[in-house]
Amino acid sequence: MTYAFDPELADVVPLLPVGEFDDPIVAREGIMQMMAMLNIEIDISALEIEDKPIAGPEGAPDVCVRVYKPRERTGAAVPGLLYIHGGGFVVGNLETEHAGAVRIASELGVVVVSVDYRLAPENPYPAGIDDCYAALQWLYGAADELGVDRDRIGVNGGSAGGGLAAGLALLARDRGGPALCFQLLGIPELDDRLDTPSMRQFTDTPLWNRPSAIRSWEWYLGGNTTDVSPYAAPARAIDLAGLPPAFISTMQYDPLRDEGIIYAMRLLEAGVPVELHQYPGTFHGSALVTTADVSKRQAAEMIDVLRRGLRV
Repeated sequence: MTYAFDPELADVVPLLPVGEFDDPIVAREGIMQMMAMLNIEIDISALEIEDKPIAGPEGAPDVCVRVYKPRERTGAAVPGLLYIHGGGFVVGNLETEHAGAVRIASELGVVVVSVDYRLAPENPYPAGIDDCYAALQWLYGAADELGVDRDRIGVNGGSAGGGLAAGLALLARDRGGPALCFQLLGIPELDDRLDTPSMRQFTDTPLWNRPSAIRSWEWYLGGNTTDVSPYAAPARAIDLAGLPPAFISTMQYDPLRDEGIIYAMRLLEAGVPVELHQYPGTFHGSALVTTADVSKRQAAEMIDVLRRGLRV
């Protein structure tokens, strides 16, 4: 198919992978190579950064988190943000989200905790969401040590990370906490049923497409397609009331577009404050083309949204 990509993105599209996702090892190597170039010469001078293991879910291994703390502190507690990486539940780690976490912590002066959750297919659901919940519990419990205000803890995730962030908000609500003040769901992967118009239509889009989504859900769910939990696929949740305020972004030529829009509408119907931004001419992951004006707008808006959502 042909797509009316934003002109500043169109020239880059032929250089991008279509989104092959059949071999997890190859996929992980590919994303690491791509992100390594973006992580060159990142300014971390304003931050204290520490990798540390924390207690994982009962009976599971420890979870590694990376903590980003501002060096300049007034003494007052600051917001905390749990940062969940994307990658179709199969790829990604602390390094692939390093640049984003550095930017948020530096520009907003907040504490960011990035989670290195277990990946499918080796560790299918609920391993990933359980690790994220363990990290949220740790962040809440260590708030005094970290200088974090427990009333201003939010969650941020992109792609599969957005799906995990949405699932985490549901899980925290249903378990009675820790409470979240805000959820930022960037191009979220929410619905394993793969039946929206955009999911059916976009079979050959760059970086993510319907075949990628099919494989992603197969691996994440471990082949289980019946009785899928809403904590795995938040679009299946029946009751969305009582969730934290949300910001959801979607891209025009992204198979995940419609499930993000539908989820935003359902949150609104449930009385949850929501902002929804659909970026024209874009595709899944197009923000990696940082020189494009639309990508610059996305990046600036993310900072502004988090500033308001975390009450910085």
